Amino acid sequence: MPLLTEPNPLPKVLVPEKLSPDGLALLKTSLDVHERKGLSHEELLTIIPEYEAILIRSETKVTAEVLATGKKLKVVARAGVGVDNVDVEAATKLGIVVVNSPSGNIGAAAEHTIALLLSMARNIPDACSGLKNGKWERSRLVGVEVQGKTLGIIGLGKVGLIVARLAKGLGMKVNAMDPYASAAVAASASVTLLPNLAALLPTVDFLTIHTPLIASTKGMISTTELAQMKKGARILNVARGGTIDEVALLEALESGHIAGAGIDVFTSEPPQPGTSAANLIAHPRVVATPHLGASTVEAQENVSIDVCEQVLQILGGALPRSAVNAPLILPEEYQKLQPFVHLVEKIGSLYTQHYTSMTPSSSTVNRNTFDLIYEGEIAEINNTKPLFAALIKGLVTPIASASLNVNIVNAEIIARERGIVVNEQRSRDPASQTYSSLITLVARPPSRASSRVRGQPSGTRTPTTTTPTVISSTSILPPQQQIISGTCSSSQPLISRLDRFATSFVPEGNLLICHNYDSPGKIGVVGNILGTKDVNINFMGVAAVSKALLEEDERAAVTEGKGALALGAAAASGVVYEPEKEALMILGVDKPVKKDVVEDLVQSGGVLSASVICL
Repeated sequence: MPLLTEPNPLPKVLVPEKLSPDGLALLKTSLDVHERKGLSHEELLTIIPEYEAILIRSETKVTAEVLATGKKLKVVARAGVGVDNVDVEAATKLGIVVVNSPSGNIGAAAEHTIALLLSMARNIPDACSGLKNGKWERSRLVGVEVQGKTLGIIGLGKVGLIVARLAKGLGMKVNAMDPYASAAVAASASVTLLPNLAALLPTVDFLTIHTPLIASTKGMISTTELAQMKKGARILNVARGGTIDEVALLEALESGHIAGAGIDVFTSEPPQPGTSAANLIAHPRVVATPHLGASTVEAQENVSIDVCEQVLQILGGALPRSAVNAPLILPEEYQKLQPFVHLVEKIGSLYTQHYTSMTPSSSTVNRNTFDLIYEGEIAEINNTKPLFAALIKGLVTPIASASLNVNIVNAEIIARERGIVVNEQRSRDPASQTYSSLITLVARPPSRASSRVRGQPSGTRTPTTTTPTVISSTSILPPQQQIISGTCSSSQPLISRLDRFATSFVPEGNLLICHNYDSPGKIGVVGNILGTKDVNINFMGVAAVSKALLEEDERAAVTEGKGALALGAAAASGVVYEPEKEALMILGVDKPVKKDVVEDLVQSGGVLSASVICL
């Protein structure tokens, strides 16, 4: 009777805040979703180690401590635009993807900005409150028209542009300041771009801010900036609390220099009694709302579904779509890149495992400079960051601790820390008559130029990867180039070259790669040794030396000045070096091959060297 096995548990997702039911329904189709609202920071720290993803809005603080404690975390998803309640830098170092919904609530935020602007201009909240209390105060509540007035926008991003278009529809003039804005985009929205705050502030009757809260925007509107505005100007903030100095704004309102303010976001939420935020809310010329910029039925639905879809994709192994700490991947690029991402990771892992077994350890340790060459159709894709990340993951994972998570988020950091330099090269010519796309990894031997990390001064020690114990012997042969090429056939990765051997095998599972002279009976000898050690062969391929690749390898050895030296050493040892008779046997086996089996293959089976690979 077959043993019953427990099914693999579903990845756990923590949802500590309210999300729309439709978004959660998406997650529950294939994930274990736990809704735990109202968690304290200490409670979050206690349970976060169980989860692979956390979905938040604006209340939950995902600190560096939370991220470090969440050993299984792969993704933090913010159902909204801003991520200032997430320590993005700490997440990046840990390889945790931080995603948001950059467009799900932009319409709602823009409309709320205009709603506050009109409410403030026409004293609507004050008038409504007075009327409900039985007062009829028409003369006290005279407002101002917005038509013909100038609206100043700080931050002409997605929300800022919609605000600009809505304001133009009300007959307003629009000026803006944004060092990253496109002049052409601004012109298409009939917005006048000004170079800096000093140029913008004196021109506006209303000022609105649409920037994230970062070091350069914190307190960007304070006493000096408010003084530069017209007397009687009004100010809005539906972006992030802290971009406006609340104490300075309160003083400007008290003096009458600023006629009014419409504020939706505050430095502390909810504001505590006696704080600057609470005092600002209480001021009679302030229209305040409790962070309602994204609070529409449509916006909540949009951002919830958006981030839930992204969590499903990332936990399923897909590239992030809207990560704030990873490069943007366009859908058409993603579709083309995905199979090659898988291929390049396999190439990197094959490199590390194969050469740490096939060569003296010192050679492998020092080869930290690589060329990654794209040929054919793959070279036409501009965004190759996912391929770079896949290579670093492949190179590092076989010799790293199990807790190291290498991905597109932190690949550059890990490469820099370990002294790995990757030079990407492209050739848009067809890769060959056989392949439409080809990717080749070339490991460069150590030299003065490549023996230190870019940006480090001469003499600085380069970090190196730890090399596993060599488990095979090698014959005295000329130094080989370390080259691996691969392609994809119907999304299936294939290795087409290993050093000077032309081959074709799928880099999956347990592999044994034997380097030997191609002589009669060699396959039988290897098969017999494996059989006596209870190792079953699932498939086998034989790769002979390619004459063209052999000539290329010999030219490289001469260029490096090592070919004659190695040949001399071989002759002195009585070894007759006949490279044209060499071959590789690539065997797929049912289990990892142990050290003693490799030693038998080398000593008794006449194999020159062997490497054990697990992919």
